[in-house]
Amino acid sequence: MLLVFAGSAAEFALDRAVDRLFFSGKRPGDPIGRLFTTASYAQGVVFADEVTASRTLNGIRAAHEGVERQRGQQIPDWAHRDVLYMLVDYSERAHELFARPLTADEQSELYDVFCRVGIGLGIPDLPATYTEWTADRDRHLRRDLVYSDGTAALYARYRDQLGRWRYHLLLRVQAILAPEHVRGLLRLGSAEWLRPLLRLYPVLARVGLRSTIQRLLMPSRYLSAIRDLDHLTTSQHRPLSAVPQQTPSPSTIR
Repeated sequence: MLLVFAGSAAEFALDRAVDRLFFSGKRPGDPIGRLFTTASYAQGVVFADEVTASRTLNGIRAAHEGVERQRGQQIPDWAHRDVLYMLVDYSERAHELFARPLTADEQSELYDVFCRVGIGLGIPDLPATYTEWTADRDRHLRRDLVYSDGTAALYARYRDQLGRWRYHLLLRVQAILAPEHVRGLLRLGSAEWLRPLLRLYPVLARVGLRSTIQRLLMPSRYLSAIRDLDHLTTSQHRPLSAVPQQTPSPSTIR
C-alpha cells in the first residue's frame, strides 16, 4: 500500500489538474494524510461487502462534488481517470517489486476490480480490457503530466512532513516505481541499489518486524493510520465480490 501511494504521490504532483488542491491559494496542509485517507477509501471499496463498497463510493463522489462546489468548477473526467489509472499501474508495479510480475489473468483481474470502482464513481469512457487500458494509460501519461509550480509546492510539503532522510528515501522509491516519463519530468536519478533491500520487507514482516519498520519509516503522527490500513487488509479479504458490478444509477451515486 505504501509503495502504491509513493508512486502515485510522484505522478499526482505532475498532473495538469493538481491545481485543484490549491484552490485556496495555499499549499495543501496535509498531503500525506490525504494519501492515507484515499487508501482507506480504496480499502473501503475493494475489501468490503457490496453494501459498504457502494456507500464508500457515494462518499468519495460527495467529496469530489464538495471540491467542485467550492471551486465553482467541475473536476474534468480525464483527471478522475488519471488517478484511477495510477492506482492500477502502481498496484502492479508494487507487486512486481515485492514478488513477481503479474500473469495475464492477474492483470485482467486487477484492472477489472479498479474498472468497477471507476464505474461506481461515475467515471465515463473507461477502457473495457486491460490491453485497451495500457494504451490509454500511455496516452494519459504523455498528455496530462507537466512539471509546474504546483509540483514544486507539493514536493516542498512532502519534505516538510517527512523530514530530510524520509523525504530522500521517498525519492529513491519513486525512482524505482515510476514510469520512465515520470522519472524524467521529476529528474529522479537511478536507485536500483535499493531494489534488493525493498524485497527484504516481506521477509522482515513475516518474522515480526512489521511494526518496527513502520515506526522507522513513517512519522509518528501517521502510525495509527497505517496500522488501520493493516487491520482492514488482514480482516477483510474478498476484493472481487466487494465492488459493484453494475453502474449505479445517478441517484445512487449522488
